[in-house]
Amino acid sequence: MKQFVASLLAVMVWAVSTPGVALAQNGPLRIEITEGVIEPLPYAVPDFVGETAAAQQLAQQIARVVAEDLTGTGLFREVPREAHISQITSFGSPVQFADWKAINAQALITGAVSSEGGRIVVKFRVWDVFAGTELGEGMQFAGTPDGWRRMAHKVADQVYSRITGESGYFDSRVVFVSESGPKDQRAKRLAVMDYDGANVQYLTGGNALVLAPRFSENGQRVLYTSYETGMPRVHVLEVGTVQSRILQGQDGVMSFAPRFAPNGQTVVYSLTQGSNTDIWAMDIGSGGTRQLTSAPSIETAPSYSPDGSQIVFESDRSGTQQLYVMSASGGEARRISFGQGRYSTPVWSPRGDMIAFTKQNAGRFHIGVMRTDGSEERLLTASFLDEGPTWAPNGRVIMFARETQGAQGSSSLYTVDISGRNLKRVRTPEGASDPSWGPLQ
Repeated sequence: MKQFVASLLAVMVWAVSTPGVALAQNGPLRIEITEGVIEPLPYAVPDFVGETAAAQQLAQQIARVVAEDLTGTGLFREVPREAHISQITSFGSPVQFADWKAINAQALITGAVSSEGGRIVVKFRVWDVFAGTELGEGMQFAGTPDGWRRMAHKVADQVYSRITGESGYFDSRVVFVSESGPKDQRAKRLAVMDYDGANVQYLTGGNALVLAPRFSENGQRVLYTSYETGMPRVHVLEVGTVQSRILQGQDGVMSFAPRFAPNGQTVVYSLTQGSNTDIWAMDIGSGGTRQLTSAPSIETAPSYSPDGSQIVFESDRSGTQQLYVMSASGGEARRISFGQGRYSTPVWSPRGDMIAFTKQNAGRFHIGVMRTDGSEERLLTASFLDEGPTWAPNGRVIMFARETQGAQGSSSLYTVDISGRNLKRVRTPEGASDPSWGPLQ
């Protein structure tokens, strides 16, 4: 079991530490991080058992989604099903650990699915193969057949959590801007999807330009900027009813870049008056507003700390776009970015320990992270145009938009972990940009 957990702990430590950092675990166990390449942990997911005839296909589909979730993290490597020696034919049968050891599967996930009366039940177990013991206790989830994919994500979240000690992020959704048409006449509409690009649903039509959707802390509302009135205005949309309204504001001025406070009752946003752009806050219930910055410069892209006490934002008050942190009530701000290039779109990690950002330097765009005091800056990506990072609920993965060069260029969503490993594209039916990752459901 020590080897099993240690390899995953090594990944997690390396993701937030510099090479050479060691992690002590209960005395003698000590993991030295000296390389950035970690061998993924081998695991097996045989097809779940279909306990009723109607559940046979669903059992196979659920097992495949669980495997895709785990393998997609880059921390796990699935042992191919054709290499399996044992077959799981009954959820309650004893596990033949020797057969799974023989193919070097260090973890085994078994499950079963039943369907009756318009409901399905998914149950599963996680096994430490080399110790020959169950990791945690068996669990089950119940729901309607059309929610099978979400139940698969819930299983994967539990497996991920039990092995890594971190919370999962698979049972979550992302709101984004879906893009179609040529680059110079692109139609943009809001859409929401599962974290992996499945189950896309459109929230707005394509008759008005929409930008920068942002989930509320509970995932029930979305803020976004719309040009429906001819001028950018902040809208709030109820995801359940797909009804939206314009937030109260000052007529004849531009408001944009909105984001919810953690309490869900306050919105922070940018407002342009004349040639000056400042950050404002609004109480959604009363419509009352207050100005948070008043510098003769452009302040935008505000993002709250998880406890709601601070705001990080971008400003050109020093002559170039840089990142600053101030109290949530406004007042003096301190600069935290000091590297070469320009910094923008800062977003506070849900763990409170890091800030993600977009950086432009020497003709390239990057997604990066830094500590909240600006230290330990690390660039995770580089391309013609990477922008708009958003954090997974567990603060270990970042999603962002990448646009390709040229007249035929298009925008797609990508994810990368905070170590800069495991860069991969998110499958969407059309072009996509401006992602905002919602909470675990």
